[in-house]
Amino acid sequence: MKHRSLLKDIVLPAVIVIAGFAVLSPLSDLVASRKPELPENYKDADLSLKGSDLKGYLLGADSLVADWFWMRSLQYIGDKVVNSKEDLQLDDLRNLNPRLLYPMLDSATDLDPHFIAPYAYGAMVLPAIDGEQAIAITKKGIENNPKEWRLYQHLGYIYWRAKLYDQAAAAYEKGSKVEGAAPFMQLMAASMRTEGGSRSTARAIYQEMYVSAPDDSVKKTAESRLQELQWFDERDAIDAKLAEAKAKTAECPPRLADISSALLTVKLPAGDFAVNARGELVDPTGAPYLLDRAECRVVLDRSKTKLPLETK
Repeated sequence: MKHRSLLKDIVLPAVIVIAGFAVLSPLSDLVASRKPELPENYKDADLSLKGSDLKGYLLGADSLVADWFWMRSLQYIGDKVVNSKEDLQLDDLRNLNPRLLYPMLDSATDLDPHFIAPYAYGAMVLPAIDGEQAIAITKKGIENNPKEWRLYQHLGYIYWRAKLYDQAAAAYEKGSKVEGAAPFMQLMAASMRTEGGSRSTARAIYQEMYVSAPDDSVKKTAESRLQELQWFDERDAIDAKLAEAKAKTAECPPRLADISSALLTVKLPAGDFAVNARGELVDPTGAPYLLDRAECRVVLDRSKTKLPLETK
């Protein structure tokens, strides 16, 4: 009798759910293949089912479907980036029109409120799309997981991005009081009050995010931000040395290599300048820098660099 009960109460429902997904996948592909071409603004269809609609009807498979929404959100943004015809800027992703990201993350966390990765990803990406949505998903995470101090870190980051330094300080301060919180939280609370908009504060925030990232998507975004900051530091140093050289000769040096010896004396916050096998000065992603002699300043090679930045 116990075996029959196990079969009826657990195994059979699980088989039904898995079979349902197996049927749904090829059916979705068939529908997608026959869908007529739509204008750009209509390519994102609204979610036909949200996590809140499914909750209570999944026969114990809530976490499984939450994971599906989460993985779908990563694929969704990835497809947007790959298909974009414009330069990608981490500070503003609105041109990608990723209006389904928040509903997907919201659905994932409706089904599994203790699933931390969607909260962390939303806190990292949504500020470049919709600041209010970023705050909403992170506060939802804190409400459902009050002992997760990293969610307060994410909330502080969102406020910092919005230049709301007092609110950022309050979020870091509150998170620092959660059991097990890193000393970093208290330090950031103080930094927000004294030098909230500084490059050194930004570097500390992204370095901590990189080290503690819950998944590769957050880690890669933090890494891009750190490379961006490194580029800013290198740009300032190179431009300063170019200006010094021009002041001595009244002409801009013909090559960046002409100021290489002068750059050896520069100490950068995140490490030394890098060169490739040909001895060319390269940016943090390994692409050779270019010299704009007309402006006498260093610029990125947009055809080679992986920095998601404008050249201006």
